[in-house]
Amino acid sequence: MRSYINHLAAPLVLGLTLPALAQTTPPAAAPATGPATVVMPETIVTATRIPTPATRVPAAITVITRQDIEERGYQSLAEALATVPGLRLVQTGGIGQQASAFIRGGASRHVLVLLDGVPVNDPSEPNGAFNFGNELLGDIERIEVVRGPGSSLYGSGAISGVINLISRRAPANTPIQGFGEIAGGTQGTARGTLGVAGSLRDWDYMVAGQGLTTQGTDATARRFTRDTRETEDFRAAAGTARFGWNPAAGTRVEGLLRWRENRTELDNIPNDDPNYTGNDRRWYGQLRGETALLDGAWTTGLRLALTEDRRRYLNLPDARSTASTDDLFRGERQVLDWGNRIRLGDVGPFAQSALAFGVTHEREDVDQRSGSPSFRTTTNATARSTALHAGIQGQVGGRLDLSAGLRQDLADDYDGFLSWRTGAVLAVPEVNSRLVLAAGTAFKAPSLYQRFGRIGTTFQGNPDLRPETSFSWEAGVETDLGLFGREDGATVNVTYFDTQYRNLINFNATFTSLANVERAMSRGVEIGVTMRPAPWIDGRVAWTATETRDEVTGAPLARRPKNVVAVSARVSPTDRLTIAPEVLFTGPSPETAAYSNSGAFIGGLTYNKSGTVANLTGSYRVTDSITAFAEGRNLTNSRYEPANGFTTYGRSLLVGTRFTF
Repeated sequence: MRSYINHLAAPLVLGLTLPALAQTTPPAAAPATGPATVVMPETIVTATRIPTPATRVPAAITVITRQDIEERGYQSLAEALATVPGLRLVQTGGIGQQASAFIRGGASRHVLVLLDGVPVNDPSEPNGAFNFGNELLGDIERIEVVRGPGSSLYGSGAISGVINLISRRAPANTPIQGFGEIAGGTQGTARGTLGVAGSLRDWDYMVAGQGLTTQGTDATARRFTRDTRETEDFRAAAGTARFGWNPAAGTRVEGLLRWRENRTELDNIPNDDPNYTGNDRRWYGQLRGETALLDGAWTTGLRLALTEDRRRYLNLPDARSTASTDDLFRGERQVLDWGNRIRLGDVGPFAQSALAFGVTHEREDVDQRSGSPSFRTTTNATARSTALHAGIQGQVGGRLDLSAGLRQDLADDYDGFLSWRTGAVLAVPEVNSRLVLAAGTAFKAPSLYQRFGRIGTTFQGNPDLRPETSFSWEAGVETDLGLFGREDGATVNVTYFDTQYRNLINFNATFTSLANVERAMSRGVEIGVTMRPAPWIDGRVAWTATETRDEVTGAPLARRPKNVVAVSARVSPTDRLTIAPEVLFTGPSPETAAYSNSGAFIGGLTYNKSGTVANLTGSYRVTDSITAFAEGRNLTNSRYEPANGFTTYGRSLLVGTRFTF
């Protein structure tokens, strides 16, 4: 694989000296059946903390808009992320089941998830990883996925990338507008969203509720001889309320409250489990104030946020097993953030210069009890950290954008970390191209379980653990090609990435504690081609080739396939009809824990077979305020296993209508 990657990279990176490129989804107008929004140029906030045009951001970025969510029928965050370049989504079954994201070969715990800019990874999760199978999207306006190190902005956990969920806002100049959808289909599935939003003089508001229920499909692979084809039910509900007040020009106060609760039936591979259930609840609140000073040149703001997670897993004895489980995880995160943006204007050779700086304080609390009475796992601990961060950006000569960021994290109970990131974007209009080069460091603090957890008398966490760290760089290019009678009839983008991981946490030699004993590497190429042969059709192909290696054992990292290819299109033969096909191919994937068809455990390195999943969504705008849609999932009824023993969601069809009033 090394020579394979090098052969790809040599002509793309060395021969042509192609720096990395910000991959973006083209801006899309707000759908007719969503709350009306003011159409603005495509800007990115997540990558720099300063609103910046996407073409000037030195990072690989994918933006999933509200229009994308609706036209492609994405029900959950896991579905929306499945075709993002460089991101491998692994879900242990259908909608609502546990889902992990691996960005550019990094671990799932190395992905930081934000909601409106605030971290929402559950502190009580033993490794700090995020479950992407829980989140519905009825109240989400857009999703920004930034690949590469993000610790210089957001601190711990942002080693491989940052995913920011941006919630829906109120429509401008509209006192009241209702919106919603209702749908139903196979597997006893029903889905609904209902909300109201508006703006009244200096006030604006948005209130929405959403829910989904389904009988699901069997999460356990049918190849197991003892599989009973029992399905896994899923019930989810969420509510969101946002209120804003603009007391004076340049000043805004805003509050957000979000609740969601899911109930999921689970399986214990290689066996079905008829009474294993999970309940996952989150409360999230944020209060933010911001004001502009010095005629708008300096914007300063204060934010207070609180997240409470509660997860309970219950499994009573049954005919297949006499074992029982009653696991409870409670995690709380408090965030206090003071942020500033200063427009410096022209400074020496730099134009459109801007500075961002601030201070962030976080507190995490965990109360966790899981496992059998004789092998009980417990964690009861608190951690505090404070960070100072700053970033600057500017443009030279009207075509070269430069940026740099620095963050110092200081913690009470582990060594802090100084992270940095720098990048450049060079516009080459003579050949309709943009070149980008970026590099940086990142870290993941040891979780409270890793530091203070206990398993009976046999295991004790290590309070002296150091942060996991990384160094990454990326390089690539994006070029518009003059085809089909237009300057951007086709767009080709290429990004080469390379990451070195150090101080990774794993068990010590006696399995009685944890230590910083692992090292790893990942590198690869993200290649994308977008074709626009006619105004009513565009198609995209994204291929990610990745090589990973555990530098202690020499083995590839689990669940990181060498090849992932996503093909999608948007076809609008009329201004009312939109057809959106999507195909995802995943190559053979390494596994370190697998099961034979008889259910026998297979140790050592094995490979999951490759698999292909095809989806198709069609939307028809009946009137300006009503759209009918049909969503087909897994059209070929593939039994592909994203994780060994767990199969992808079975073939399904959902039909419904989306509306405003």
